[in-house]
Amino acid sequence: MLSLPQAKERYCYTDYLQWPDNQRWELINGVPYLMTPAPSRRHQEILGNLFGLIWSFLRSAAGCRVFMAPFDVRLPAKGQNEADIDNVVQPDLVVVCDETRLDEKGCLGAPDIVVEIISLATARKDLGLKFDLYERCGVPEYWVVFPQEKAVQVYKLNSAGQYERGGDYGPDSVLTTEILPGLEINLAEVFG
Repeated sequence: MLSLPQAKERYCYTDYLQWPDNQRWELINGVPYLMTPAPSRRHQEILGNLFGLIWSFLRSAAGCRVFMAPFDVRLPAKGQNEADIDNVVQPDLVVVCDETRLDEKGCLGAPDIVVEIISLATARKDLGLKFDLYERCGVPEYWVVFPQEKAVQVYKLNSAGQYERGGDYGPDSVLTTEILPGLEINLAEVFG
């Protein structure tokens, strides 16, 4: 178990950058969370399938890029400088359509789509802390993938900046999004 260099009430991106590379961490509201051990084979298959389908689509569509974990997404509060950012997450998959948000460190600001694949170890954080964080930081779409149920729930920001259920997709559904017009994800291909 890794102990953090010094006990603090709140950590920031400057602290995060100094932690050893041999373990993955996320920082949510200034609180560090050690990432769970390597995801299951099933998780990785689903992630690979989703990434592959979106990547293939984006090859012929200009403007957006897709990335999979580990990939740092830094979510600053309004007016917060980069060193003081206290939200750094590594979603399973992100789609970024604003190239100015990308740099060598990852993504600075809200991606257009965030995808989290739920496991028993991550469900509480993904459906609670991260849901609230993505909503507060203005991520337009949050896709929650449930491997056991072979289902995807899509949440979309409404005009008030709150998530509304944008769709429930089962294993035989085709998932579409207004963010990537023309993309059709056959979930039978994703879940195998």
